[in-house]
Amino acid sequence: MKVSQIWKYPVKSMVGSQVETCSIDIRGIEGDRLWAVRDLDNGGIRGAKKFGELMLLGARFVDGHNVEISSTDGRVVRSDDPNVHDFVSSIIGARVHLESLRPASDLDHFRRGQPGSDDLMEELRTVFGRDADEPLPDFSVFPPEVIEFESPPGTYYDCWPLMVMSTSALRSLRDAIPDSVIDERRFRPSLVIDTGDTAGHPEFSWKGRRASIGDCEVEFLSPCPRCVMVTRAVSDDIPADRAILRHIVRDLDQNLGVYARVTKPGTVSVGEEMTFIS
Repeated sequence: MKVSQIWKYPVKSMVGSQVETCSIDIRGIEGDRLWAVRDLDNGGIRGAKKFGELMLLGARFVDGHNVEISSTDGRVVRSDDPNVHDFVSSIIGARVHLESLRPASDLDHFRRGQPGSDDLMEELRTVFGRDADEPLPDFSVFPPEVIEFESPPGTYYDCWPLMVMSTSALRSLRDAIPDSVIDERRFRPSLVIDTGDTAGHPEFSWKGRRASIGDCEVEFLSPCPRCVMVTRAVSDDIPADRAILRHIVRDLDQNLGVYARVTKPGTVSVGEEMTFIS
């Protein structure tokens, strides 16, 4: 098994880009999710679970801190431009403020905003994109702090530092739902591992195992429960598609890819081997 792709997402829920090499520490890939948007009307840091149009925007670093945000119609704005907040707000149709990552000690920054519904089950079904007759995920796989906070304080990722997918999983999706556009940008992996001709979703069996990837070491956690984000439009070529989530819920026990945390920081490059060490 080898590293096929490395993805970095400068802004939470916006499209990122592939890189050839990266540094990984306990917080995840260096430079990953250093920006996010705050909901000015209801509070809280928000992603594409709430504002799906965020996935119509792309982001890339222009220096060590600032990012350039681009829309599908070719418009571009930088994070240090005072008009950036209005630009993002106009795309997603809500009043938001682009904010950079704060330290974990700033707990109020990471607290959840107001829900979209007073009905908890309705809110959860909306966030996870579940139909009325579909089950909700097993919430025990999420770290307990995400009950109170939008993300683990000091981070803008949803739950865990890394989400890993296999080339087998992507191929299996294309075979199972041939009328859907299966593109990595829908699923936001940190790493894609080339698993050769292995069938199905081999990463589901990695739970509890440790592996070296480059000179980094990771521990694989639970398979990743999927939410409404995988149904969102990313571009004209990657349209909104609820059939993908229906397949994941019905046939894959709600999961796609696997979460991981970093047990030894290091550097990872495309083409390097992934080897199990336990």
